Amino acid sequence: MIKRLTAVFCLLILVNANTSAQLEFGTITSLNAPVTDKPVRLKWVNVNTADDTWTVNNDGMLISTGLPIGVMRSEKQYENFIMHVEWRHMEKGGNSGVFVWSKAEPDPESRLPDGVEVQMLELGWVELNTKDGVVPPIAYVHGELFGVGGVKTVPDNPRGERSKSNENRCKGKGEWNTYDVVCVDGVIKLSVNGKFVNGISNSTQRKGYLCLDAESAQIHMRNFRLIELP
Repeated sequence: MIKRLTAVFCLLILVNANTSAQLEFGTITSLNAPVTDKPVRLKWVNVNTADDTWTVNNDGMLISTGLPIGVMRSEKQYENFIMHVEWRHMEKGGNSGVFVWSKAEPDPESRLPDGVEVQMLELGWVELNTKDGVVPPIAYVHGELFGVGGVKTVPDNPRGERSKSNENRCKGKGEWNTYDVVCVDGVIKLSVNGKFVNGISNSTQRKGYLCLDAESAQIHMRNFRLIELP
């Protein structure tokens, strides 16, 4: 009990120290905005990672070192939206993702928040996590969707409580992948590299922050665009 309370206390100190720092990455616009309006830069708040975990280079590409494990969150909460993001892992078996509809309050042990995770895994993850000859399902690495931290969903393509993509479309280390994610009224539809292949419905949490996930491996993201829907 004392160990867990200490961990919670340390996490609160880290969160309070970091939440004032902001980073600009990507753009946001409204579906109803006049065509003459320019997209607004998205601002992100470091929740529980290091000051140098996230950087944006001169080309506008976001680089995450993956360490320490944790997230940064959007400045504001969102409910209905379309999210476009391009990403590539730089290490074999790299792990990352985007949490949508999150409270952005990380669990002290996992250091990750609640919400619905849109998984981003490098293809080599399956090989690296084979144990005693048991190979994890290939679906792990092709854009799974699942609730985290008590958030429940109904999967379109069930693999237990998770929803797996119905087609393997992700590319491997060093190659760019494109996700288009439509989130409306507790329903999520995921397009991987130009085709809708996964989805969930009836999410028990339908509004919250976006959280970008640092999870032990370097990942790059670019062309992050958010369109807010009514």
